[in-house]
Amino acid sequence: MAYHRMSEAEVRDFLERDPARPAILGTTRKDGRPHLAPMWYALDSDGSICFNTGADTLKGRTLRRTGYAVLTVQDDRPPFSFVTVQGPVELVDDLEQVRRWAGMIGGRYMGADRAGEYAARNGVPGELLVRLRVNHTVSAADVAD
Repeated sequence: MAYHRMSEAEVRDFLERDPARPAILGTTRKDGRPHLAPMWYALDSDGSICFNTGADTLKGRTLRRTGYAVLTVQDDRPPFSFVTVQGPVELVDDLEQVRRWAGMIGGRYMGADRAGEYAARNGVPGELLVRLRVNHTVSAADVAD
């Protein structure tokens, strides 16, 4: 077996690495079918993964109903690596926090010079900050090496 499971420090480094890679968020619809969606995210200092979504979107409604999510980030370049985390979610509608994180996340993906633009666009009533509190991690580094 060429790949190895990442340490906690390696997982954090992988999730924070530049250039930022989108995550795939997984939730479960009411009828049990999976729902997957690409997401921009950022890590908080406490290890939670933060992202924004609309309260009335399928993601927002499903997260409110289930209170749980799974998120995968992959490096799709050889030798390939991935991190999958899961855990309960906290939904925050406090506009100050929503705006702050929307700016940090937008700046992470689009450049610091555009952080204010994303804070204004995504930090509005009806948007949520979602905090995924990681309670389980699966990872593999250098899968094809």
